[in-house]
This record gives sequence, structure tokens and C-alpha cells, in this order.
Amino acid sequence: MTILLLGSGGREHAIAWKLRQSPTVTRLICAPGNPGMATLGQLLPVNPDDANGVVELWRQLAPDLVVIGPEAPLAAGVSDALRDAGAAVFGPSKAAARLEWDKSFSKNFMERHGIPSAASQSFAAEQIDAARNYVAAHPLPVVLKASGLAAGKGVVIAQTTEEALATLDQMLDGSAFGAAGETVVIEEFMQGEEASVFAITDGKHYGVLAPSQDHKRVGDGDTGPNTGGMGAYAPAPIVTPELMQSICQQIIEPTLRGMAAEGTPYIGCLYVGVMIHNGVARVVEFNSRFGDPETQVILPILTNDLATVMLAAANGTMEQVGELASEGAAACVVIASEGYPGSYPKGKEITGIEQAESREEGIVFHAGTAMRDAALVTNGGRVLGVTAINQQGNLADAVRHAYHAVEQISFDGAFYRSDIGHRAVGGGNRA
Repeated sequence: MTILLLGSGGREHAIAWKLRQSPTVTRLICAPGNPGMATLGQLLPVNPDDANGVVELWRQLAPDLVVIGPEAPLAAGVSDALRDAGAAVFGPSKAAARLEWDKSFSKNFMERHGIPSAASQSFAAEQIDAARNYVAAHPLPVVLKASGLAAGKGVVIAQTTEEALATLDQMLDGSAFGAAGETVVIEEFMQGEEASVFAITDGKHYGVLAPSQDHKRVGDGDTGPNTGGMGAYAPAPIVTPELMQSICQQIIEPTLRGMAAEGTPYIGCLYVGVMIHNGVARVVEFNSRFGDPETQVILPILTNDLATVMLAAANGTMEQVGELASEGAAACVVIASEGYPGSYPKGKEITGIEQAESREEGIVFHAGTAMRDAALVTNGGRVLGVTAINQQGNLADAVRHAYHAVEQISFDGAFYRSDIGHRAVGGGNRA
């Protein structure tokens, strides 16, 4: 079959890499794609957020399936426009994707349907006085979230009331996250350890992928500001089979039932970020697509045919797929540009990718790269996701191989965390 994949980041590169392993995929088109995806499919310079442009491309190419990678096209209604035109689409409607692009809605949805999460309250800009009073009386630390899309950076855990009030002001006046912060969710700080669980669903039936763990903070030891993700590993041992069953029964299934009952059935990949404390999981956030960089570790160990699974989700036949299965362990280390998650330079030449991929089980996924004058250069904050796999499930070995591969790659200002996987395998991963 022919598949049109929308997006250009590390997540989309990983999806393209996995789709290309399917014997059912004869043609892959990536819009707009990135240099790393050029060997996997045809790249076309179409803006994935432009519904009209994407529908026109679909009409020209007549693909059997459209896969929407990032959250922005979902929030822009691209999936709706494609479905209205008659396309088979992997990705939720704009209304269903509201679970991600409107955190205030998401918190209210969870409350309506009895889904465990942190206690919270939402405030708009005109409610600034009430919001400040709420923060001033709130136990510390306190979590402030921009309600809209903020590329994974719209969360601040304030340790003092002064920091919380300053963050609140910056969010609501637009100086921190622009329109994404026009409404702020203020919630209790949840103790515990985070994990990421992904369900692929047709709105009724679903399968879950291997649980994973992301590393959001920019620095070693989980220090510094939040980022889009500095690395990941899978499977995450903190999510035991018993806990996964509980997450399915108490979170995923009520979410799918609730979305269907409210007239917005959820089709595609549902990301559930959970906080685990004393063996109990509560929802940190929902995302309406695969996570980045978690995708770079969960898809390499997935044993199912991803193209067949995605088509089944789009066509409402997930019941025929059966369970999703994974084998082995994988680790991904993100190499970022100096200054990230703040401002950073672009155009730095990248070397060493070929050497990194020549190492055992090494895969380099492009996240923020471009070609200039026949040279591969940096073009984003998170530049590359370097993944290694251990087929026998030895996570410590996968982590070591990932770091060995990372050390082959260089560009001016490159940096990365040296402790990816520390919660599962301890520190000293570069040894």
C-alpha cells in the first residue's frame, strides 16, 4: 500500500523507519520529511498544518492511508478535512485531540469520567487576581501548565510562591508561551515516577505498546528546565504487567468510552503520561499522538506490522489485530544544540552519523536537521535521537551501545544527558 506520512521530526523518522519494514508498504511519501527520511520515502515540501494543501496532496497521490505524526496538524483540523474528503486517517479528530491541545478541557474530562489525576483548577487571563490568590494559598511545590500546545515545554514546577506567581504572570500575559498560556492549569504536585503508555485504537478496541520512560529535564539528575525530551528507554520496568492492566482498566478504557459517549470517538495513538506512586498510576497528561522521543524506543522493539495496525485503527478493525507485542529493549539519547530549550544556533555541520549507525544495533533518527550545500547541518533544538536495541532485553546493554554511538557524532555546541535510563539501570552509562 501507499502511505502518506505528515511531519518532519524524530518521531516521524522513527514511524517512517518502522513502516518501511512492512512488506505491505510499497510506497511511502513524507510531507515534508527530513534528510534522514529521504532514504525511506519521497519527500514533498507540503506544510502538514495546511489542511487544504494536505487534502490536495492526498487527491493527487491517492494513498491508502494518511498517518499524522505531530500534534499541530491535529489541532488544526487536518484529520477532519482528510476524512471529509474520504481518506483513511491514522490520527484523532480535532475534537478528540482536544485532550492534548486544551489541558483545561482534559482535566475536566477526566473529572467527568472518574479518571485518576491531580487535583487542579484552571484560570484565564481575566481571572488573574483569583489565580494569584489560588497560588498564594496552594501547598508547595505547585505545578503550572499552559493549557495550549507548547512543544512539551509548557510546564513549570514552582518550588516557591514567588516563583509560582512570576510564572503565572508570564503565562497569562503571553510572554512565556504566547497564546498557549492564555489559560493556565494550576494543579497539585504528584509524587512518584513518570512513565509513558501508548494505546493504538480505532475508538473501541485498542492495543498497548511497551511502556517507556522519557527524560524531560535538560540536565543530568533530572535538573534544569523542561524540554521536549532528552532521551527515553523501553520497556520501563516500573510499569509491571499488573500496573499496566490497572492503567488499561482505570485510564485507557474509561477515556475511550468517555470520548465515544461525548460524540468524539478517539482514533489513532493515545499517549497517557502517568505518575506512579506506591504502585498506583494517575494521569499527568494526555497527548493525541506518539511521544517524542519515546517513539524512537517503542517502535524498534514492536514486533507487529505497524502499517497493518495503523490501517486497522483507521478502518475500525483493531479487534482483528489482536495484542500488540514487543521484544527486546531500546534506549535513545537525544543530542541537542547549545542553548536548548532556550534560543540556539542553526547551521552547524554534523559529522559521524555513518560511524554511529555502523555500530551494533545503532539507529540515528533525525529530529532537527537540514541539508545545506550538500552538508548535513543542525536545524533545531533537538537535533538527533540516537537509539540502540538489545534483542535479548538487556536494557543496560542498549544504553551502553546508545552512548557509544553518540560519541561518534559531533557538531559545534552539541550536548546530551549522560544519565539516560538512570532510574532503571543506574548511572555511569558512558563507561
